[in-house]
Amino acid sequence: MLQAMTHASPSLECIAAADGCVLKPGGCWCIDELERLDQLLTSTPVPHDCRLKIDASGLTDLDSAGVMLVVNRLRAQGVVWSNVDLADFNAHQLDLIQLVAERLDARGQPRRRRSALLPLLGRKAAEQIRAMVSQFVFFGRLVEAVSEVVRRPRLLRLRELTTQLETVGLNALPIVMLMTFLIGVVFAFLLGVQVQKFGANIFIVDGVSLAVTRELAPLLTAILVAGRSGAAFTAQIGAMKVTEEIDAIATLGLSPIQVLVLPRLLAIIITLPLLTFVGDVMGVLGSSLVAHAQLDITYYTFFERLKSVLPASTVWFGLAKTPVFAAAIALIACRNGFAVQRDARSVGEYTTKTVVQSLVAVILIDSLFAIAFPEGGL
Repeated sequence: MLQAMTHASPSLECIAAADGCVLKPGGCWCIDELERLDQLLTSTPVPHDCRLKIDASGLTDLDSAGVMLVVNRLRAQGVVWSNVDLADFNAHQLDLIQLVAERLDARGQPRRRRSALLPLLGRKAAEQIRAMVSQFVFFGRLVEAVSEVVRRPRLLRLRELTTQLETVGLNALPIVMLMTFLIGVVFAFLLGVQVQKFGANIFIVDGVSLAVTRELAPLLTAILVAGRSGAAFTAQIGAMKVTEEIDAIATLGLSPIQVLVLPRLLAIIITLPLLTFVGDVMGVLGSSLVAHAQLDITYYTFFERLKSVLPASTVWFGLAKTPVFAAAIALIACRNGFAVQRDARSVGEYTTKTVVQSLVAVILIDSLFAIAFPEGGL
């Protein structure tokens, strides 16, 4: 029992036996008597190289504090708890002793050593290799599905494609317009502060128009779409996998790639160049507003200068990058959606991976375009 009605003074006796020794506690072994119990256990030598038996026939009361003190003191004297036999304890006391001993064992376990650097790098490299292989396998399945749709156009699900065009393109239009307009304003303001020092106000048109159409609008629009639509693709497909809807699609004899991936891939490839063009226009409009207000450049002068300094090849160069961005985002997002395990936590993890991997892929692709076409034209 945890607490008895009697509170006899605690006692302790250690008796030598033929097969070891017997420890006979007596009286009340509870939290109120901890000081006296500590004195008894400290002053009573207990051999640690033989079998130990604890006889509770004289014990009147026992709680968790008393059990913890006994276990700790015996272990401090070198007694191995597995060599201790318990006698005349009731069932509740035995359960209490076992619970306290297990908790002390768990607390006393040494911390796991950190993995060495080389094995850690090896595991990370193996994970990346497996991810790349999985990505290539998914890409092969996607190419196969595209070729099948080319041969049989009726397999393309036009209703799903229309829905994705609205979600990816039309619904994203307001935020793209606002973001690129503000970027044009900020960039023109910062550049205007510098050109104004040299009396070269008109050159703000050159700098802003080339920067917006070549790099800023395509890159920022792709990043926005990656965070917005890419994450949505992974979450939608991942949720369908958790609820076994993808298995149901396959059971019906349909291809999940054709049903779920192709409409999203085509939608993002179609809409990203259009969104980028709108971003180009809004960025230039934002910069013209700042040029008029800060540098006294009229709108007519601004756009006349724009026609002479902004070649069409630069605009086409910025737009030509966006289908590649879109394909990379869709491929990463859909592949991560199919990689989701059958739990909600996995959906969140792979959605986060999609955003990170898509942003890295967009920046890498943009860097490759910049290296391959340093003049900014196709």
